[in-house]
Amino acid sequence: MVLSMEKWKGKIAVVTGASAGIGVAIVEHLVDHGLKVIGLARRKERLTDLEKRLSGKAGSFHGLKVDIGVSDEVIAAFEKIEKDFGPVHILVNNAGVVYNTTIMDGNIEQWKSIFDINVIGLCVATKLAIASMRKHNIDGHIVHINSTSGHRIPVFLGTNVYPASKHAVTALTECLRLELVDAKSKIKVSSVSPGPTDTEIFEVSGWHGLTTRGSPFLKPEDIADAVVFVLSTPPHVQVHDMIVKPVGAGP
Repeated sequence: MVLSMEKWKGKIAVVTGASAGIGVAIVEHLVDHGLKVIGLARRKERLTDLEKRLSGKAGSFHGLKVDIGVSDEVIAAFEKIEKDFGPVHILVNNAGVVYNTTIMDGNIEQWKSIFDINVIGLCVATKLAIASMRKHNIDGHIVHINSTSGHRIPVFLGTNVYPASKHAVTALTECLRLELVDAKSKIKVSSVSPGPTDTEIFEVSGWHGLTTRGSPFLKPEDIADAVVFVLSTPPHVQVHDMIVKPVGAGP
């Protein structure tokens, strides 16, 4: 199997959750490979800083302020991308949230936010990206940044309904694959499931200092490398599900 990113040079990739952590690493890798990357995120100032930092690279980066949990904003963003940049070739559904609460005593609005972003937002972005690909006869690629929590319930409490949202992503990956097969489409879909990764999501979610307690963690760049790998496969190869864990991790 010959791996190559050459076919994607100059093409448009949309990355959600592009302002921090894994999203930033994915953006950087794709820009280095010569893609025109459109990053969607809520923190505009971070997107602006990233635009400045990546100027002069092989590819380019453009940030759009979008809340993935608000469907109308996602729809408007894809309309703007089609109008101002062109058709979508790659979508990386990276945006995701988790809260340190429980089902017994949890916050209902936080539950809704998890599903609005991790599941519904992912579905809306996927639908719009595929519509663009099919309109322009593009054999594109959809990549879901899933989680090992989408395959096995974490042993520590407090992840609330997050594992349920990621199990949904696992199911949605296979559901979409079957839809594409039925449509005789050559668009690919891949799920990349990281284990514990050292990003600010833990701090934002309420697990302060978790990444400094001695447990093994992946780096955001490790997941970006995994995304580049699945995108590099030849047309007849589809990496359906990739699980990435740090050496020494538990179940």
